[in-house]
Amino acid sequence: MATVVAFDVNETLLDLRALDPHFEQLFGSAALRAQWFAQMLQLSFVGGLTDQYVDFSTAQRAAMRMLAQRQGVAVSDEDVLTMVGRMESLPPHPEVPAALAKLQPSGLTAVALVNSVESVGEAQLTSAGIRDYFTAVVSADSVRRLKPAREPYNAVARRFGVPNSDVWLVAAHSWDISGALAAHCRAAFVARPGMVMSPIGAQPQIVGKDIAAVVDEILAAEGRPASE
Repeated sequence: MATVVAFDVNETLLDLRALDPHFEQLFGSAALRAQWFAQMLQLSFVGGLTDQYVDFSTAQRAAMRMLAQRQGVAVSDEDVLTMVGRMESLPPHPEVPAALAKLQPSGLTAVALVNSVESVGEAQLTSAGIRDYFTAVVSADSVRRLKPAREPYNAVARRFGVPNSDVWLVAAHSWDISGALAAHCRAAFVARPGMVMSPIGAQPQIVGKDIAAVVDEILAAEGRPASE
């Protein structure tokens, strides 16, 4: 029976839409926030595929500069650092605190599994007021391989002395779900607006519209009572 529930953080627990006004101010379009995030992921994944590790913070800064160049907007070092720094103070999605609180009496171990460097992951959860719901923050940076490579998921199982099959991965990103399943973990997809699963390959055991729905389904799957 699975005992560890590992949560992705960006977009899964925390709402990146809080950055939209800042993208509007700097670039003239809030829609470019999604383009920036996608560019950042691409840089990170290319680093992994070419065995040239790129940490998330470095990728975020580089993606900001690429976006500025693409848009013909001059940005300063301070602009880049300020925007990337705002990732540390994102709000949680509304249902997140109450949903995480339901896990606490269940006997399941909740952890945050982040691609961000550990200090950023800690800062994000603390700023959002949800750090106390997690036993640990496990950073992919510690194994210098970002999700969806199998090493971060293995790191969670190793940290808690359980087989990968006893780890749930909860994420709003198809690529994260695919990575967890390839690593022989279980997976729960958070189908937030605009987020869809890839039709290719293994599919998650659970799909829910938000963290509250996913947590309820994990508790039911594990035979744990859902406390109010």
